[in-house]
Amino acid sequence: KLPLESIQVVLEELRKNGNLEWLDKNKTSFLIMWRRPEEWAKLIYQWVSKNGLTNSVFTLYELTSGDDTENEEFHGLDETMLLRALQALQQEHKAEIITLDDGRGVKFF
Repeated sequence: KLPLESIQVVLEELRKNGNLEWLDKNKTSFLIMWRRPEEWAKLIYQWVSKNGLTNSVFTLYELTSGDDTENEEFHGLDETMLLRALQALQQEHKAEIITLDDGRGVKFF
């Protein structure tokens, strides 16, 4: 059991490293991330490149729940974190998030 000041130091260190995001201004609620969105983005894009899938379109479901990604670390990734990772790839011009008839998807470049 840590004193409040020690807990705050730990949380601030996690935030500095990009593994914690405050969800409210009062700093009472937070999200702890195993990997930063940029790290997930790198893993996803490595899979895309390794499998020759650039210029391909995927639904978000296919990426996190499809048979092709079953052995990948990002399989089962929360949709919110997946979107953050894809946004990071979009900023690098490696992907574009698109709207499909049945939801959202992504095209990789």
